[in-house]
Amino acid sequence: QVQLVESGGGLVQAGGSRRLSCVISGSNGDIDIMRWFRRSNGKHNEMAASITPDGNTNYASSLKGRCTISTNSAKDTLYLQLDRLTPDDTAVYYCNVQKHGLLGYSKWGQGIQLTVSS
Repeated sequence: QVQLVESGGGLVQAGGSRRLSCVISGSNGDIDIMRWFRRSNGKHNEMAASITPDGNTNYASSLKGRCTISTNSAKDTLYLQLDRLTPDDTAVYYCNVQKHGLLGYSKWGQGIQLTVSS
């Protein structure tokens, strides 16, 4: 059973940085894509960033240039480095991993709050 646990949220001042982490357990290395999503108050989920096992990344336009998604070498921890934070980055951040195909799955973490004060 794949499980995800996020950490690193909290309160940060505008202009600051924060690194979110997501520990992935129970995977046998068959993940096809790892993503961070975020949901602000009253808004729908936005995909913040994604990364594939071969290192291809994709970012939301609102985060390009301020955000880096990465994994550790074992690919069992997913990171999201956020820089030059603004109050608009305030959201609950969720990590998500997916395996495609008939035996595929999509697993979510519980979410973690990041609040950026002005």
